[in-house]
Amino acid sequence: MKHYRSLDALVRERLRQWPQRPPGLGLAGRSAWLRARPDDPSGTHQPFLKLPGSRHLRTLPDGLWLNFAGTAAEPFADIFAIEACSSLANLLDKRSRFAPSTHSLLALCPVPWLLGPTSLGDPTPRWRSTGLLRAPPTLPLSLPVRDVRVLYALTRRHYRSFSACQVPHPHEYYMPMEALVAEDAPDSPALQALLARASVAANFLESA
Repeated sequence: MKHYRSLDALVRERLRQWPQRPPGLGLAGRSAWLRARPDDPSGTHQPFLKLPGSRHLRTLPDGLWLNFAGTAAEPFADIFAIEACSSLANLLDKRSRFAPSTHSLLALCPVPWLLGPTSLGDPTPRWRSTGLLRAPPTLPLSLPVRDVRVLYALTRRHYRSFSACQVPHPHEYYMPMEALVAEDAPDSPALQALLARASVAANFLESA
C-alpha cells in the first residue's frame, strides 16, 4: 500500500483520478467541464479563484472543476469545488470563502494551463475544449463565476457532529473523508446521486 506524507497529499492523489466532468454532475456532451485542480503532478500553473482587483488573496480549493459556458463575447463559468477539512476550524475558514455575498467571484485560468492537453489521454488543448476561445490564448482567461457548488469532506467524528446539528447552505454538500479518498469514489452510486443534486438541472421539473 502506498504511503502518503499527509492527508492533503492523499486527497490530491485521489482527486487526480476523477474525470473531467464530476461524476453524476450534468449530462455528458451537454457541458464543457474541465478539471482545474488538482492538475497532473508536473502541472505548476493551475486555475484559481479570486475577487476582482485582488492581486494576492486567492482561493485554491483541493478540487476545482470549471464548466465553461456563454459566448466568446460574454463567457462565464459554473464551478464545482471540493474541500477536505481535517478540523472544524479548517471547515469554518473554507466555508467563509464560498459564503453567499454581494461580491463578484472570478475564475482565472493561466495561459500554460489553457495551452496544455485536456487530459493524459486527450491531447486536445484545453483552450479548445472550453468551447469559448477561437485561437490559442496569449493572456490568462478571467471568467465571472455564475454558480458555485461545494462538496466538503469531513473526518468521521466531525461529520457526525455537523450533520446532527447544522443546516448546510443551498450550495453546500457533505461527505465523510473516507468516502472521498476511497479508490473507487468516482464510481460510487451514492456519491453520484449526491452530486446529481448539485446540478443546475436538479432545480427544474423537466430539463430543457
